[in-house]
Parts: sequence; structure tokens; C-alpha cells
Amino acid sequence: MSPQGKEQPSLPRRLFWFIALWAGGVATIGIISYILRLWLAPHH
Repeated sequence: MSPQGKEQPSLPRRLFWFIALWAGGVATIGIISYILRLWLAPHH
């Protein structure tokens, strides 16, 4: 880390990380449910 004092991460950056993590979690849950649906669906 660069010793440039204790600087707080800017709000846009924190907001970006929050949205990125949230979107990643939603996408992961969606993909897992989609795979489970394909895997567990009765094959006609």
C-alpha cells in the first residue's frame, strides 16, 4: 500500500464496489438456479 495518509475511498468507488458485488451475487444465484433447473428438470 502507498503511504499517502488515511484517505477514505471515494463514494463513487464504494458505490461501484457495492453494485458490483451485488450484481455478482445475483448473477451467481441466477446461474446456479438455471443449472439446477436444467439438471433437475424431467427430460422429455
